[in-house]
Amino acid sequence: MHRVRIRSAVAVLALTLLPVTGCNTRERVCRSEEYPVKAVGNRTGAACVAKDQEPPSGYVRYPAGKEPVYVDDEWYRYWQTKIVDEHGTVVG
Repeated sequence: MHRVRIRSAVAVLALTLLPVTGCNTRERVCRSEEYPVKAVGNRTGAACVAKDQEPPSGYVRYPAGKEPVYVDDEWYRYWQTKIVDEHGTVVG
């Protein structure tokens, strides 16, 4: 009888603490030591680059404040519909 009460109390405590722990199931576009870059000339090309490096040839940085952070966030969806040139200017 006491085992059931203990298990129930532990389950209630775990469910109560879940929102407080900030459990985030959203998938990040890049790891914390990287930043996302957009491929030049197509809609869906993208990559992640180490924060201490420049984008490789054929990629540009996203404009400040318009970088996708999570898969399917506002900027992720926006950039999936845009084509940029080698200067990062939207051309399509």
